[in-house]
Amino acid sequence: DGGAKAVLLHQVSRRVTQQPFGKSKGRVEAVLFHPSRPYLFVATQRAVRMYDLVKQSLVKKLMPEVQWISSLAVHPGGDNLIVGSYDKRVVWFDLDLSTRPYKILRSHTLAVRAVAFHTSLPLFASASDDLGVQVFHGQVYSDLASNALLVPLKRIEAHVPSPSQLGALDCAWHPQQPWLFSCGADGAVHLYT
Repeated sequence: DGGAKAVLLHQVSRRVTQQPFGKSKGRVEAVLFHPSRPYLFVATQRAVRMYDLVKQSLVKKLMPEVQWISSLAVHPGGDNLIVGSYDKRVVWFDLDLSTRPYKILRSHTLAVRAVAFHTSLPLFASASDDLGVQVFHGQVYSDLASNALLVPLKRIEAHVPSPSQLGALDCAWHPQQPWLFSCGADGAVHLYT
């Protein structure tokens, strides 16, 4: 509908709402805070912009080379980002390396609805309309000369087809345990241990 072009930040403690950047460059698909720096990631249909909230300026524009962004997640270390897309791809960015993708993963046959990093283990996952959740090993090294190691581990298919033609809608990791939750259009929520 062309709406959802503004990003509003709410500071609950001071009861203040701000619109720090004016209108966004396109429809906003997802917004995410950086885990340790005052950065905000704003995903529109084809790009992810990283803003500095203190300076209220654009830090960098990431080009994931997909047709339509559906979701994004930032690594707990803050230097890597994954982007899910409706055109069946999961895109990994190394924020220190480039504004172009480090790796494009094509492990789904239908739209990717959600991506998620584990907060303490080297794991990430993607949920898709193909009824599956793909689990990956994503090792990030503290040595800047070493690139991330990305390995597909397991594809989990637990959701059943729904009349709406949607599959797995979201996935989330337990904060400490290697447990993965997924929910689907079939109305089910599953826990994988």
